[in-house]
Amino acid sequence: MTDPATTLESTITCPHCGHSKTEVMPTDACQWFYECDDCQTLLRPKPGDCCVFCSYGSMPCPPIQADRGCCETQTNGH
Repeated sequence: MTDPATTLESTITCPHCGHSKTEVMPTDACQWFYECDDCQTLLRPKPGDCCVFCSYGSMPCPPIQADRGCCETQTNGH
């Protein structure tokens, strides 16, 4: 369940062309790829970041906001 204080929208800014778009972040998975609507560059997380929102977004992903750690380090129960 998402903490009520968690922000689910983040504005991603492409480092190549500067295009910005507000997106709703997934709460149950990390987003490792994002294609810029303007220049079609495929963005990937920067080294040390868990997802494109943590690298290029105005807000980090929900797990980081809630101090639950990176999505990669969480177990999924499978």
